[in-house]
Amino acid sequence: MKNYLRGLVILLAVAICGSGKLESQELKPQEGDFIAKNFTFKDGEKLAELKLHYMTLGKPVKNAQGQVTNAVLIMHGTGGSGEQFMGKIFAGQLFGPGQLLDANKYFIILRDGIGHGRSSKPSDGLHMKFPKYDYDDMVAADHLLLTEGLGVNHLRLVAGTSMGCMHSFVWAETYPEFMDAAMPMACLPVQIAGRNRLWRQMAMQAITSDPGWKGGEYTEEPKTAMATWLDFLLIAGSAPIQMQKSMPTRDAADKFLEEAYATRTKGFDANDILYQVASSRNYDPSGQLDKIKAPVMWINSADDFINPPEEKVKQIAHAKFILLPASDHTYGHGTHTHAEVWKQYMQQLLEESAH
Repeated sequence: MKNYLRGLVILLAVAICGSGKLESQELKPQEGDFIAKNFTFKDGEKLAELKLHYMTLGKPVKNAQGQVTNAVLIMHGTGGSGEQFMGKIFAGQLFGPGQLLDANKYFIILRDGIGHGRSSKPSDGLHMKFPKYDYDDMVAADHLLLTEGLGVNHLRLVAGTSMGCMHSFVWAETYPEFMDAAMPMACLPVQIAGRNRLWRQMAMQAITSDPGWKGGEYTEEPKTAMATWLDFLLIAGSAPIQMQKSMPTRDAADKFLEEAYATRTKGFDANDILYQVASSRNYDPSGQLDKIKAPVMWINSADDFINPPEEKVKQIAHAKFILLPASDHTYGHGTHTHAEVWKQYMQQLLEESAH
């Protein structure tokens, strides 16, 4: 149950693989920090030094024209980090010898988005004075990391889960010539509304209305707000079939929740969460989907608590939409990190976009 709880809590966000890291030395990533000097955000705010942490596997390969041909950017969900993709259920299915994204052939980039992981974020010290970044800022920073930090001028594939799914659509619209293919998983290419907006707004209100938040200048985490945040993660990131299987009795469900409150709120930071959730406020790629030129394989799961099973593929020139039916093999919103469920579609995308 503890492993399932760990995976469930982070799979919203969220999305960290609860089944543990791979131990194969063949998949030991290289880590680094890129410092963007005087980074200017879309609203005009500036940060003298914006740190972007990243992990890479493999080495870039260039063609005769100097274009990188094997780079793959994979982007995490809200509250996650690039490290989440190094688990057995993701890297173990994709990055090993002979697998789809064999690190001996591909240059795999796993970055921590602004406000996440070991990249610059409010909890570093600026608290609520940290620039109010949004998804456009995060994608612009990623582009800077690739081009100036890693020397990558082209992507074989851009992919992302949850928030990273939305970033994939922003990437494909903003830099339509930069990638050969895009694979967004677990999101919609429309303004965030409905249940998705509701839980975000409720989470933000839970933080800012907690007296312990103190306008962001707290000395200890606001307990009520963090408990409420965990409540949202447990519901939004879960799947009915999996939860019924793992908690088949009332006592098992009660024990699950008790353990969650005791262990899973310790790594939270209220300001970081507030910024992470708020960064989606103006996301709406729906009006520019016709700018996308790369083939798109867009995947959602029917048991996703957040995203309804609708599609807008007709507005994208070369797109396929896959709705995975709910089953014993899906994990609700977190299905995006279980590569075994959808990797055949990635293979199809890579084959169809090869040149």
